[in-house]
Amino acid sequence: MRRVNGLATLHRAISVSGGATATQHRLVQVEMMSTSSTNSPKISDRVAISGPSVARGVAGTMFFSVVAASLSQEVHAKEPLKSVNLAPKEVVLYQYEACPFCNKVKAFLDYNKIPYQVVEVNPISKKEIKWSDYKKVPILTVDGEQMVDSSDIIDKLFNKLHPGNETTDSDEERKWRGWVDNHLVHVLSPNIYRTSAEALESFDYITSHGNFSFTERLVAKYAGAAAMYFVSKKLKKKYNITDERKALYDAAETWVDALNGRQYLGGSKPNLADLAVFGVLRPIRYLKSGRDMVEHTRIGEWYTRMEGAVGESSRIKV
Repeated sequence: MRRVNGLATLHRAISVSGGATATQHRLVQVEMMSTSSTNSPKISDRVAISGPSVARGVAGTMFFSVVAASLSQEVHAKEPLKSVNLAPKEVVLYQYEACPFCNKVKAFLDYNKIPYQVVEVNPISKKEIKWSDYKKVPILTVDGEQMVDSSDIIDKLFNKLHPGNETTDSDEERKWRGWVDNHLVHVLSPNIYRTSAEALESFDYITSHGNFSFTERLVAKYAGAAAMYFVSKKLKKKYNITDERKALYDAAETWVDALNGRQYLGGSKPNLADLAVFGVLRPIRYLKSGRDMVEHTRIGEWYTRMEGAVGESSRIKV
């Protein structure tokens, strides 16, 4: 009954926010967790969810032998950039603050101590990226060169920073990077929008960190939360998720199993798979779903190590 009352409150909020219905078809492009229907990591950065009725207006702005494996992975661990001569001079990230794919890119930039500017994109007007034919985030410009799709961005940046080492990724590393894009991200939205209260908590975070006008913030918080509550139920069905929390806990345990006693999948230092998992989980870490995940699984120690390894943000305040 409390859930029903909560939803009724959300619907009343939509009704009284003048223009909410008209705006709603575009505003929820701020959905925290992108949930592309394709299995291709290159397309999985899409931040739009299509579907009938409300879903059309919703978009996404939501673990081998210890010693042997550690030794074999040591050479593949990605180390912070040592030669400043290889560092790009100007890096600009066009993003939604809560987008998991944008946070993947930021985890790589932060770990490698690459200074970058951030342009927060308004998910309704997208005026900040009108100059680009690519209308999804993240978009990264590196010394004027446009890069798109989080996994491609990271590959290209790594190759720029480590010329001649393009083939050092191990099969294990590639496997788990793909797992992040094709599985892990898909269990996030059903969790952060699991209940009306969690949906409101999520959109409070989104609107507090996003690029919204005052009116857009109000509409996005209540209309978006209500819409995504219902869309999350469709996502459960689409990805064959019966129990949202169990799916999240299973994913966290699967990742810890893949570590197999190592500090990181990369051995003594994080590799690109470590950074990918850390990046997409970072936006939810202190939401209820993230707190529950750390409390009920073994992922907390690894996550804390990653926080230390990635360190402070390299974002340039402008």
